[in-house]
Amino acid sequence: MKLTHTAVAGAVATALASLAGPASAQDDMEKCYGISKAGENGCAAGPGTTCAGTSSVDYQGNAWVLVPAGTCEETTIEASMTMDDMERMGSLEPLERDLPEG
Repeated sequence: MKLTHTAVAGAVATALASLAGPASAQDDMEKCYGISKAGENGCAAGPGTTCAGTSSVDYQGNAWVLVPAGTCEETTIEASMTMDDMERMGSLEPLERDLPEG
C-alpha cells in the first residue's frame, strides 16, 4: 500500500511540474509594441485590430507581440526595412505612430 501512495504522489508532482513550466515561460515574456509586421500582432492589440493577426500596418504602434523579457526596448527595426526609411524601436507602451487610417 505504501508503494501506491508514493506512486500517486509522484504522478501528482510530475503533473504539477508540467503545468508550472509553461506558466513560468510566459512570465519571461513581455508585450512589445511597434515591431510586428502587418498581420503578425498578438491578440486585442488596440484600435484597428480585433485579435491576433489583424493589424493592417507594418510596425503599427498599438500592435504588440510577445518577446523575451528585457529585449523589447532594445529591438530595432532597421530603416531599410520600413516604407519611409525611418528606424523603429520597440516600446513597452502603445505608440501613436504607424496607425491605420480611418
